[in-house]
Amino acid sequence: MDEALNGLGAYLAEQLGPKLFGFDVTHGELTIGVEREAIVEILTFLRDDPKSRFGCLIDICGVDYPKREERFDVVYHLLSPWLNHRIRVRIRTDPENPVDSVVGVFPAANWFEREAYDLYGILFEGHPDLRRLLTDYGFEGHPLRKDFPLTGFVELRYDDQLKRVVYEPVKLMQDYRSFDFLSPWEGMGAAIPGDEKAGEAKPRDEKP
Repeated sequence: MDEALNGLGAYLAEQLGPKLFGFDVTHGELTIGVEREAIVEILTFLRDDPKSRFGCLIDICGVDYPKREERFDVVYHLLSPWLNHRIRVRIRTDPENPVDSVVGVFPAANWFEREAYDLYGILFEGHPDLRRLLTDYGFEGHPLRKDFPLTGFVELRYDDQLKRVVYEPVKLMQDYRSFDFLSPWEGMGAAIPGDEKAGEAKPRDEKP
């Protein structure tokens, strides 16, 4: 599998030239880094080229590196059902420089780009309806940025008793959770409740 992916990466490097910065195969996955300005052209090539045939857009997501000049990576995950391989395409941008929308290449990108805009503040040039998708009306900030504060923001909800929308400080309920340390994800060291006698069972050949 790695040999085939390395071959595909070399082929793409030859076809795309300087628009492709490089490629890497790790854990059976091919990743290429490309120029931000060429993203529409490159995704169109990956979709239509007979040796690629990445006709299915799986996801678009953001990654935040606050200390980097171009702090965001926009990552496109593509699948070729015909050739049975996947590719990850990465570009870099910042809050001021928009990325060309790829809705015209993959209509499924519509909500993925809205999600990246909502949670990271990444702008997409040419998107048909770029507005928030997951946060509430009037929400300020972008929750998946590394510098987004955990407190100090308000949330709004509809109060059925007051029959109106009310604004309240954000409540972090994590502080009030109670753990019994018996759940598997808590590193259980004791018997599961109800199974305390399991360790007391005698060997079958042992006489009472």
